[in-house]
Amino acid sequence: MKNLSRLLFVSVLLVCFSTSNAQDKNNPWALSLGTNAVDAYPVGEDLPQGPYFDEYFNVTDHWNIFPTISRIAVSRYLSDGFTFTAGGTINSIDKFGTRRDPVTGEESTNSVNDLTYYSLDGAVSYSFQELINSKKFEPFLGVGGGYTWLDNVGAGTLNGNLGLRFWINEKLGVEVQSMYKHAFEDYLPKHFQHSAGIVFKFGGTDTDGDGIYDQDDACPEEAGLEIFNGCPDSDNDGIQDSKDDCPNTAGLAEFNGCPDGDGDGIMDKDDKCPTVAGLKALMGCPDADGDGVADGDDNCPNEAGPAANNGCPWPDTDGDGVLDKDDKCPNEAGDVANNGCPVVDPPVEVVKSLNTYARDILFDTGKSSFKKGTDEVLEAMVVIFKEYPDAKFSIEGHTDSTGSKSGNQALSERRANAVRDYLIANGINADRLTATGYGEDKPIASNSTRDGRKENRRVEVNLVKQ
Repeated sequence: MKNLSRLLFVSVLLVCFSTSNAQDKNNPWALSLGTNAVDAYPVGEDLPQGPYFDEYFNVTDHWNIFPTISRIAVSRYLSDGFTFTAGGTINSIDKFGTRRDPVTGEESTNSVNDLTYYSLDGAVSYSFQELINSKKFEPFLGVGGGYTWLDNVGAGTLNGNLGLRFWINEKLGVEVQSMYKHAFEDYLPKHFQHSAGIVFKFGGTDTDGDGIYDQDDACPEEAGLEIFNGCPDSDNDGIQDSKDDCPNTAGLAEFNGCPDGDGDGIMDKDDKCPTVAGLKALMGCPDADGDGVADGDDNCPNEAGPAANNGCPWPDTDGDGVLDKDDKCPNEAGDVANNGCPVVDPPVEVVKSLNTYARDILFDTGKSSFKKGTDEVLEAMVVIFKEYPDAKFSIEGHTDSTGSKSGNQALSERRANAVRDYLIANGINADRLTATGYGEDKPIASNSTRDGRKENRRVEVNLVKQ
């Protein structure tokens, strides 16, 4: 039985150590130093021991506390929150449960001679630190095995432990834990062993010496900054080199780390005038007169002019606002809309003639469609309009007062537009014609008589002065 206990202990240690080379984290090693207390009472046995967890915290009567450093352990991070710990403890046992006086029945601490206590234990524990999302508190739960000697008689144990670490900083913490040890030999009692101490973490690798462990270093062989996960920023512009288009020259984030010396919004490498603020459309060069020609290419940099004339303005000999190059009458002041030539308006007699024709435009009752025979009148008007191609006219529709005012207004607008549409369809430029409806607002005769109402239902053509 003794050999079986030793074999189990060795097997547990070998299994744990065989996985200790799994993926590690920063500071994968830890050293624990502290004191321990052994309590054989609350383990579910008859006196001198007692029921499970009975008087579990009765430190005075049951705990055997070794007052100096009596526990040392080394831990190795495995992976995914699992850690293997191997440790050893020493103690001196002078309290072993409770004794009952056979006469009085009173219970008191069962004292024994100072028995020596030694143990070597290994355990795999799981940390709940990430689960509770804490940087300070780390509860853990573990299982393992070991070998314990009591008064120089040893036996293997199966162990279960529960503990808590409080991390003061990244490397230093305080640890408390309670371990239940189930012995495989009758001569070694089942018992609890509690411990408290400090924990030191160490062992991370930092190849480039930038203070960021290789595990978290995106550039492990090149010293860098923590903000960039260990990657460098050679020009100190706040953009790591791998994302910096100009890694050796400090620049702006909006230009991926490239500079804009003149502050015109065009980075220097694309700026044809990098020392003088300019326009994006001109590749960073200035345009003082705003004519779209860069000052360096502008023969008249302070006077706006077209690129076709090297930035200088075209002449306007007749001063009519139409440049000579566009003026069909460059030596005679004219109208801009007429390509620089004077507008020739039709005589008054011609306008009267147009209105004479307009009065003969007949519409279907209550509609904007033309009555039969109106086409001849409209064709005659088209001939006159074409004789004066530069003149502009307004076409006005009017009604009598029969019906609603809103209906008359809408009808007058439709009739004026019907005439305009006919003229446009027959070759008259739309820009020369406007159409307006006045409804019953501008009568020229009384609406109380039939003849008067007939006079008021009309289309008028007026010359628009330019």
